[in-house]
Amino acid sequence: MTQQEIQTILEKQRNYFATGATLPISARISALKKLQSYIKEHEQEISDALAADLGKSKFEGYMCEIGLVLGEIAYMIKHTKKFARNEKKLSCPANYVASSFIKKSPYGAVLIMSPWNYPFLLTIEPLVDAISAGNTVIAKPSAYSPNTTKVIEKLINECFAPEYVAIVTGGRAENTHLLEQEFDYIFFTGSQTVGREVMRKAAEKLIPVTLELGGKSPCIVDKTANIALAAKRIVWGKFLNCGQTCVAPDYILCHESVKEKLIAELKKQIEAQFGKAPLENKSYGKIINQKHFDRVSSLIDKSKVVHGGATDAAAQRIEPTVMDNVTWEDTVMQQEIFGPVLPILAYKTEDEIFSTVNSRNKPLALYIFTSDKKLAKKVLAQCAFGGGCINDTIVHLATNNMGFGGVGESGMGAYHGKIGFDTFSHKKSIVDKKTWIDVNLRYQPYSKLKEAVMRIFI
Repeated sequence: MTQQEIQTILEKQRNYFATGATLPISARISALKKLQSYIKEHEQEISDALAADLGKSKFEGYMCEIGLVLGEIAYMIKHTKKFARNEKKLSCPANYVASSFIKKSPYGAVLIMSPWNYPFLLTIEPLVDAISAGNTVIAKPSAYSPNTTKVIEKLINECFAPEYVAIVTGGRAENTHLLEQEFDYIFFTGSQTVGREVMRKAAEKLIPVTLELGGKSPCIVDKTANIALAAKRIVWGKFLNCGQTCVAPDYILCHESVKEKLIAELKKQIEAQFGKAPLENKSYGKIINQKHFDRVSSLIDKSKVVHGGATDAAAQRIEPTVMDNVTWEDTVMQQEIFGPVLPILAYKTEDEIFSTVNSRNKPLALYIFTSDKKLAKKVLAQCAFGGGCINDTIVHLATNNMGFGGVGESGMGAYHGKIGFDTFSHKKSIVDKKTWIDVNLRYQPYSKLKEAVMRIFI
């Protein structure tokens, strides 16, 4: 799509927004219900697309994408009216007599750029929040997940008029054209490298942004942890979607006294969850494309593999792989892995946890497995990260009642539920001053008496 075509779509959306058509709560809820019905009716088609792009089983596709989207839609249908209400605030004495409130208004024309690893979820869920808040939207899915993009394109074209919600497909050229436009808000999910470019282009036009990025998310395993349960939950979270999850545990930081026991349990759990031959498991996904398959494969140091390590280039599959005796000098620790490779590092003292985590870029997620409540509390207080879990992985992003987002290098801003509604809303501070009385205190001429009274109230 050309830059002129994109500009034309955006102009139509601006004109549509100016009519006020997106503002009534009833219109927003109606749009969400239409989207909800379409997804339910076309669930199999969406599931098939996810399987074609990422090898996702029907169960995983629903659990991690379709189901989460439907949950967000149902939540927003139920709560949009409440979220959109004015928030009453106390007026200060200097504003006697007045009522004060926060008015939530949609930004206007919003751009949502989504990645390939959860292509349906990470396109439609922010779209739901943006619609709930009363915006128009242009969605740009990833070119790396073409089957899901086709399904999303069909969904958007059948559910919405293009002046309300439109889709732009394509690759880098289209991304470049989109970032040249004057959007009112940009919501981007993807890599830090592209995120920096998005923010740079947005800064040129002073466009506010939400950046959902990634990073090397640590998984701390303390000596007091329930090792068997920790291994079970780590294996599930790490190898979900073949490791291509932005909040997957990127590496384990394990107390040296329980490392061997943890490795043994990880091996048991990989076999229990994926079988003795994971590359033959039809419910185990695949790497998105050859480029990423080659990149992830190059991170595997055969001399440090203690489990897995086998690959199938033709099917773009890599076994769930565990590496031991890893250091920060190893290639696997120089970048976010974003694949089914799990390195293990050991620590001796509690202080090493904080020096390891806090000396590096702020991760999107942090997980700690421990029975020591004081340690868990200390880690949460002293380590900077987007969000996380105590004694589990991944699941913190599945609740509508809490926001999901990063901090520092792992992103800025958040969404889900009310926080998602607020992300796509500008909060106007309003003072409604009454006309039946007007205190002369602020008006000239000034006097010592006025100054004395002013100092009482201000």
